[in-house]
Amino acid sequence: MDRAYRGRELVLGIEGLALLRHAIDGDEKFLRDRLDDIRRLAAVEEPARDSGQVARELDAAQGYAAWSAIYDSLPNAFIEVEEPVVHALLDPLPPGTALDAACGTGRQTRALTSRGHRTLGVDQSPQMLDKARANAPGAEYRVGRLESLPLEDDSVDLAVCCLALTHLADPCTGIAELARVVRPGGRIILSDLHPFVISLQGQCLFAEGPGRLAFVRNHVHLPSRYLAAFRQAGLSVNGCHEPLFNGRLAPGGYEESVADAARAAWDGLPLVIVWDLTVPA
Repeated sequence: MDRAYRGRELVLGIEGLALLRHAIDGDEKFLRDRLDDIRRLAAVEEPARDSGQVARELDAAQGYAAWSAIYDSLPNAFIEVEEPVVHALLDPLPPGTALDAACGTGRQTRALTSRGHRTLGVDQSPQMLDKARANAPGAEYRVGRLESLPLEDDSVDLAVCCLALTHLADPCTGIAELARVVRPGGRIILSDLHPFVISLQGQCLFAEGPGRLAFVRNHVHLPSRYLAAFRQAGLSVNGCHEPLFNGRLAPGGYEESVADAARAAWDGLPLVIVWDLTVPA
Protein backbone atom coordinates (compact mmCIF):
# COMPACT_ATOMS: atom_id res chain seq x y z
CA MET A 1 0.00 0.00 0.00
CA ASP A 2 1.44 3.37 -1.07
CA ARG A 3 0.02 6.69 -0.03
CA ALA A 4 1.00 10.33 0.02
CA TYR A 5 2.73 11.20 3.26
CA ARG A 6 1.38 14.26 5.03
CA GLY A 7 3.35 15.18 8.11
CA ARG A 8 0.66 17.66 9.09
CA GLU A 9 -1.74 14.78 9.74
CA LEU A 10 0.71 13.15 12.14
CA VAL A 11 1.30 16.41 14.01
CA LEU A 12 -2.44 17.07 14.23
CA GLY A 13 -2.90 13.56 15.59
CA ILE A 14 -0.34 14.17 18.35
CA GLU A 15 -1.98 17.49 19.25
CA GLY A 16 -5.39 15.78 19.32
CA LEU A 17 -4.16 12.92 21.51
CA ALA A 18 -2.61 15.37 23.97
CA LEU A 19 -5.88 17.33 24.07
CA LEU A 20 -7.97 14.19 24.55
CA ARG A 21 -5.84 12.90 27.42
CA HIS A 22 -5.80 16.21 29.31
CA ALA A 23 -9.12 17.84 28.35
CA ILE A 24 -10.76 17.15 31.73
CA ASP A 25 -7.96 17.79 34.21
CA GLY A 26 -5.32 19.65 32.17
CA ASP A 27 -3.86 23.10 32.68
CA GLU A 28 -5.97 25.77 30.97
CA LYS A 29 -3.03 27.38 29.20
CA PHE A 30 -1.87 23.99 27.94
CA LEU A 31 -5.35 23.27 26.55
CA ARG A 32 -5.57 26.69 24.88
CA ASP A 33 -2.16 26.13 23.31
CA ARG A 34 -3.31 22.78 21.93
CA LEU A 35 -6.45 24.29 20.43
CA ASP A 36 -4.46 27.18 18.95
CA ASP A 37 -1.98 24.75 17.40
CA ILE A 38 -4.76 22.60 15.97
CA ARG A 39 -6.49 25.61 14.41
CA ARG A 40 -3.20 26.86 12.97
CA LEU A 41 -2.25 23.47 11.52
CA ALA A 42 -5.71 22.82 10.11
CA ALA A 43 -5.63 26.18 8.31
CA VAL A 44 -2.45 25.30 6.41
CA GLU A 45 -3.38 23.67 3.12
CA GLU A 46 -0.28 21.53 2.67
CA PRO A 47 3.21 21.98 4.15
CA ALA A 48 5.76 22.31 1.37
CA ARG A 49 8.14 19.85 3.05
CA ASP A 50 5.62 17.05 2.48
CA SER A 51 5.11 17.57 -1.23
CA GLY A 52 5.99 14.56 -3.34
CA GLN A 53 6.67 12.17 -0.46
CA VAL A 54 5.12 8.72 -0.52
CA ALA A 55 4.94 6.20 2.32
CA ARG A 56 5.31 2.67 0.96
CA GLU A 57 4.36 -0.49 2.86
CA LEU A 58 7.03 -3.21 2.71
CA ASP A 59 6.98 -6.73 4.07
CA ALA A 60 9.45 -7.51 6.86
CA ALA A 61 12.13 -8.92 4.54
CA GLN A 62 11.99 -5.94 2.16
CA GLY A 63 11.64 -3.40 4.94
CA TYR A 64 14.56 -4.51 7.05
CA ALA A 65 16.75 -4.92 3.98
CA ALA A 66 16.08 -1.25 3.20
CA TRP A 67 16.32 -0.19 6.86
CA SER A 68 19.53 -2.07 7.66
CA ALA A 69 21.91 0.63 6.39
CA ILE A 70 20.62 3.26 8.83
CA TYR A 71 18.89 1.25 11.57
CA ASP A 72 21.63 1.55 14.21
CA SER A 73 22.24 5.24 13.52
CA LEU A 74 18.68 6.35 14.30
CA PRO A 75 17.43 7.29 17.77
CA ASN A 76 14.90 4.71 18.96
CA ALA A 77 12.73 5.44 21.99
CA PHE A 78 11.49 1.85 22.08
CA ILE A 79 15.00 0.40 22.36
CA GLU A 80 15.96 3.00 24.97
CA VAL A 81 13.28 1.81 27.39
CA GLU A 82 13.38 -1.87 26.38
CA GLU A 83 17.06 -2.71 26.73
CA PRO A 84 17.44 -2.02 30.48
CA VAL A 85 14.49 -4.31 31.24
CA VAL A 86 15.65 -7.12 28.96
CA HIS A 87 19.23 -6.89 30.20
CA ALA A 88 18.11 -6.99 33.84
CA LEU A 89 16.31 -10.26 33.07
CA LEU A 90 19.38 -11.68 31.31
CA ASP A 91 21.90 -10.71 33.99
CA PRO A 92 21.11 -13.46 36.56
CA LEU A 93 20.96 -16.29 34.01
CA PRO A 94 23.91 -18.70 33.85
CA PRO A 95 25.82 -18.86 30.56
CA GLY A 96 24.52 -21.48 28.15
CA THR A 97 23.38 -21.88 24.57
CA ALA A 98 21.24 -18.93 23.47
CA LEU A 99 19.15 -17.95 20.47
CA ASP A 100 18.51 -14.38 19.38
CA ALA A 101 15.47 -14.83 17.12
CA ALA A 102 14.84 -12.01 14.63
CA CYS A 103 18.21 -10.69 15.75
CA GLY A 104 18.33 -7.72 13.37
CA THR A 105 21.63 -5.87 13.64
CA GLY A 106 22.67 -7.97 16.63
CA ARG A 107 22.09 -5.65 19.57
CA GLN A 108 20.76 -8.47 21.80
CA THR A 109 23.17 -10.97 20.22
CA ARG A 110 25.97 -8.78 21.54
CA ALA A 111 24.31 -8.66 24.97
CA LEU A 112 24.10 -12.45 25.05
CA THR A 113 27.69 -13.10 23.93
CA SER A 114 29.00 -10.53 26.43
CA ARG A 115 27.27 -12.52 29.18
CA GLY A 116 29.07 -15.69 28.18
CA HIS A 117 26.37 -17.40 26.11
CA ARG A 118 27.18 -19.42 22.99
CA THR A 119 24.83 -17.49 20.77
CA LEU A 120 23.05 -18.10 17.50
CA GLY A 121 21.44 -15.14 15.73
CA VAL A 122 18.63 -15.83 13.26
CA ASP A 123 17.03 -13.26 10.96
CA GLN A 124 15.24 -13.37 7.62
CA SER A 125 17.20 -10.37 6.32
CA PRO A 126 20.73 -11.15 5.03
CA GLN A 127 21.43 -7.40 5.12
CA MET A 128 20.59 -7.25 8.82
CA LEU A 129 22.75 -10.32 9.47
CA ASP A 130 25.70 -8.60 7.78
CA LYS A 131 25.34 -5.78 10.32
CA ALA A 132 24.97 -8.29 13.16
CA ARG A 133 28.19 -10.08 12.20
CA ALA A 134 30.04 -6.77 12.48
CA ASN A 135 28.35 -5.79 15.75
CA ALA A 136 28.61 -9.17 17.48
CA PRO A 137 31.35 -11.18 15.74
CA GLY A 138 31.48 -13.87 18.43
CA ALA A 139 28.14 -15.42 17.45
CA GLU A 140 26.94 -17.83 14.76
CA TYR A 141 24.31 -16.60 12.30
CA ARG A 142 21.68 -18.22 10.12
CA VAL A 143 19.03 -16.91 7.76
CA GLY A 144 15.59 -17.95 8.97
CA ARG A 145 12.09 -16.88 9.88
CA LEU A 146 10.39 -16.71 13.25
CA GLU A 147 7.62 -18.96 11.96
CA SER A 148 10.09 -21.75 11.05
CA LEU A 149 13.32 -21.40 13.01
CA PRO A 150 16.30 -23.33 11.56
CA LEU A 151 17.02 -25.18 14.83
CA GLU A 152 16.37 -28.65 16.23
CA ASP A 153 13.89 -29.22 19.04
CA ASP A 154 15.17 -28.54 22.57
CA SER A 155 18.47 -27.19 21.26
CA VAL A 156 19.02 -23.99 23.31
CA ASP A 157 18.82 -23.01 26.98
CA LEU A 158 17.57 -19.49 26.32
CA ALA A 159 15.75 -17.68 23.53
CA VAL A 160 15.41 -13.93 23.14
CA CYS A 161 13.07 -12.31 20.62
CA CYS A 162 12.87 -8.53 20.70
CA LEU A 163 10.56 -6.07 18.92
CA ALA A 164 9.67 -8.53 16.17
CA LEU A 165 6.42 -10.39 16.91
CA THR A 166 4.45 -7.23 16.15
CA HIS A 167 5.20 -7.84 12.46
CA LEU A 168 3.31 -11.16 12.55
CA ALA A 169 -0.45 -10.97 12.05
CA ASP A 170 -0.74 -13.92 14.47
CA PRO A 171 2.02 -14.33 17.08
CA CYS A 172 1.09 -17.93 17.93
CA THR A 173 3.35 -19.63 15.38
CA GLY A 174 6.39 -17.58 16.34
CA ILE A 175 5.83 -18.21 20.05
CA ALA A 176 5.30 -21.94 19.45
CA GLU A 177 8.58 -22.07 17.50
CA LEU A 178 10.47 -20.42 20.35
CA ALA A 179 8.94 -22.91 22.80
CA ARG A 180 9.92 -25.79 20.47
CA VAL A 181 13.63 -24.95 20.33
CA VAL A 182 14.14 -24.16 24.04
CA ARG A 183 14.95 -27.08 26.33
CA PRO A 184 12.62 -27.95 29.23
CA GLY A 185 13.49 -25.66 32.11
CA GLY A 186 14.87 -23.02 29.74
CA ARG A 187 13.85 -19.39 29.50
CA ILE A 188 12.31 -17.19 26.80
CA ILE A 189 12.54 -13.39 26.97
CA LEU A 190 10.19 -11.57 24.59
CA SER A 191 9.80 -7.86 23.98
CA ASP A 192 7.44 -6.12 21.62
CA LEU A 193 5.93 -2.74 20.88
CA HIS A 194 3.17 -2.16 23.39
CA PRO A 195 -0.33 -2.53 21.93
CA PHE A 196 -1.20 0.91 23.34
CA VAL A 197 1.44 2.51 21.11
CA ILE A 198 0.41 0.65 17.98
CA SER A 199 -3.27 1.36 18.62
CA LEU A 200 -2.61 5.08 19.08
CA GLN A 201 0.28 5.75 16.70
CA GLY A 202 -0.17 3.09 14.06
CA GLN A 203 2.95 2.60 11.98
CA CYS A 204 6.57 3.75 12.27
CA LEU A 205 8.08 5.41 9.20
CA PHE A 206 11.69 5.30 8.07
CA ALA A 207 13.49 6.90 5.14
CA GLU A 208 13.93 4.44 2.28
CA GLY A 209 15.67 7.08 0.16
CA PRO A 210 15.38 10.76 -0.86
CA GLY A 211 11.69 11.64 -0.83
CA ARG A 212 10.79 7.98 -0.16
CA LEU A 213 9.38 6.80 3.15
CA ALA A 214 8.43 3.26 4.09
CA PHE A 215 6.99 1.21 6.93
CA VAL A 216 6.75 -2.43 7.98
CA ARG A 217 3.29 -3.11 9.35
CA ASN A 218 2.88 -3.43 13.11
CA HIS A 219 -0.03 -5.57 14.31
CA VAL A 220 -1.81 -5.05 17.63
CA HIS A 221 -1.36 -8.02 19.99
CA LEU A 222 -3.21 -7.45 23.24
CA PRO A 223 -1.87 -9.07 26.44
CA SER A 224 -4.77 -11.52 26.33
CA ARG A 225 -3.57 -12.66 22.89
CA TYR A 226 -0.07 -13.25 24.17
CA LEU A 227 -1.36 -15.15 27.19
CA ALA A 228 -3.46 -17.39 24.96
CA ALA A 229 -0.41 -18.07 22.77
CA PHE A 230 1.75 -18.84 25.81
CA ARG A 231 -0.88 -21.22 27.16
CA GLN A 232 -1.17 -22.93 23.77
CA ALA A 233 2.63 -23.37 23.64
CA GLY A 234 2.75 -24.71 27.20
CA LEU A 235 4.81 -21.80 28.57
CA SER A 236 4.81 -20.48 32.13
CA VAL A 237 4.80 -16.72 32.70
CA ASN A 238 7.32 -15.48 35.27
CA GLY A 239 6.62 -11.80 34.78
CA CYS A 240 5.43 -9.00 32.53
CA HIS A 241 7.08 -5.57 32.35
CA GLU A 242 5.79 -2.40 30.68
CA PRO A 243 8.47 0.32 30.58
CA LEU A 244 7.04 3.80 30.16
CA PHE A 245 7.78 6.67 27.77
CA ASN A 246 10.94 8.35 29.05
CA GLY A 247 10.20 11.88 27.83
CA ARG A 248 12.76 11.88 25.02
CA LEU A 249 11.70 12.65 21.44
CA ALA A 250 13.60 11.73 18.29
CA PRO A 251 15.78 14.70 17.21
CA GLY A 252 14.45 16.15 13.98
CA GLY A 253 11.30 14.04 14.07
CA TYR A 254 7.83 15.41 13.49
CA GLU A 255 7.01 15.21 17.22
CA GLU A 256 9.86 17.56 18.08
CA SER A 257 8.01 20.41 16.35
CA VAL A 258 5.18 20.02 18.88
CA ALA A 259 7.27 18.79 21.81
CA ASP A 260 4.93 19.93 24.60
CA ALA A 261 1.99 18.16 22.99
CA ALA A 262 4.03 15.03 22.20
CA ARG A 263 5.30 14.64 25.75
CA ALA A 264 1.81 15.18 27.13
CA ALA A 265 0.36 12.70 24.63
CA TRP A 266 2.75 9.89 25.63
CA ASP A 267 3.36 10.74 29.29
CA GLY A 268 2.71 7.75 31.55
CA LEU A 269 2.05 5.34 28.67
CA PRO A 270 4.06 2.14 28.16
CA LEU A 271 6.08 1.95 24.96
CA VAL A 272 7.10 -1.69 25.17
CA ILE A 273 5.86 -4.93 26.73
CA VAL A 274 8.43 -7.48 27.96
CA TRP A 275 7.57 -11.07 28.88
CA ASP A 276 9.70 -13.41 31.01
CA LEU A 277 8.76 -17.05 30.28
CA THR A 278 9.85 -20.56 31.19
CA VAL A 279 9.51 -23.82 29.28
CA PRO A 280 8.30 -26.19 32.03
CA ALA A 281 10.64 -29.07 32.84
